Amino acid sequence: MKFDVCIIGGGLVGASLALALKGSGLRIALVESRLPIPLPADDSWDSRIYAISPGSAGFLQNLGVWKALDEARITPVYNMAVFGDDSAARIDFSAYDIGFPELAFIVENRRLQTAVWGALKRQKKYVKIFCPAQCASVTWAESHADLHLDDGTTLEAALIVGADGLNSWVREQAKIEVVRHSYQQTGVVANFNTERSHRNVAHQWFRRDGVLALLPLPDKLVSMVWSAKEERARALLDLSETELCHEVTNASYRALGELQLVTRPAAFPLSFVHVKKLVQPRLALIGDAAHGIHPLAGQGVNLGLRDAQELASTILARGLQPDCGDYLLLRRYERARKEDILALELVTDGLQKLFDNTNPTLVRLRNLGLGLTNRLPLIKDRLMQHALS
Repeated sequence: MKFDVCIIGGGLVGASLALALKGSGLRIALVESRLPIPLPADDSWDSRIYAISPGSAGFLQNLGVWKALDEARITPVYNMAVFGDDSAARIDFSAYDIGFPELAFIVENRRLQTAVWGALKRQKKYVKIFCPAQCASVTWAESHADLHLDDGTTLEAALIVGADGLNSWVREQAKIEVVRHSYQQTGVVANFNTERSHRNVAHQWFRRDGVLALLPLPDKLVSMVWSAKEERARALLDLSETELCHEVTNASYRALGELQLVTRPAAFPLSFVHVKKLVQPRLALIGDAAHGIHPLAGQGVNLGLRDAQELASTILARGLQPDCGDYLLLRRYERARKEDILALELVTDGLQKLFDNTNPTLVRLRNLGLGLTNRLPLIKDRLMQHALS
């Protein structure tokens, strides 16, 4: 079967790219190995959430995804309070200060995935979905690439897009070099009921045992993301429900009062992945296949959505160039994305290393830096403007 674009990976970023190319006249294939997880029959909450920036929300709105979400399950973030590892160091961010309605929207992973796949299924005229389907091999030719599935199907495409995650099979097949290191940290996630209202404020503490964030959900619910050292994370996962609530309540300095567990904790390893190049002839990488950053800034998914938006724009604006897999065309996408990706890699990796260091002098300097930044509105506004895109 012949296609113009074959997207491997049907997560939020890959599926969003497919939607962004609808109506282009291009023949689009989407290959995903796993069927989407259906929403639960009850109103239980997903322990994995995304902090969607206003820019990303606008992109998803244009794709017809955002309107499919239940507004009652979306929580706007108006303010953010970030604390160092002493009681005096903090920095505050306010959407009001820069003239925005909100800093971000907190949305559950599975509801967003359900919405994007619902939109995809309404675009069968433009997108051919292969799911569940396993990739077996890919061969590259001058004019096209052939993707071979394990059921014997062969998809010929002018462009292969790797959107298949941090351990990308596509990237490996293309022999694209990466720089990778483990943070020796584990992300522990769970949801809690709070004694006091969060008032749509996101809280984050840079602690000596990791980074703890409490992100607002509807009513008095919050989502916890604790990027903890591996030994500490294992200890947290071994705690009883009562013990975990006590531990998180104290670690958050009782900012929201007593906490009650709503969803069982889950965990995932944290690592840094820098990809040396995003494109080569007949290939482009987007999302986690193109970069892997620490979740302390909550920007991983937004970075990936900006990849999808930029690649779609590059393809749609190719003018008289009929070949959407042309290397010079794809280089436009790479050049457009490099600065944004590198900036977030440097910031998140640098902050993680800075606050993971126990040197007493550095401890004093980093806490002083937080307080100083809090008193410099121009720097704060610049940081927020980037995060809002």
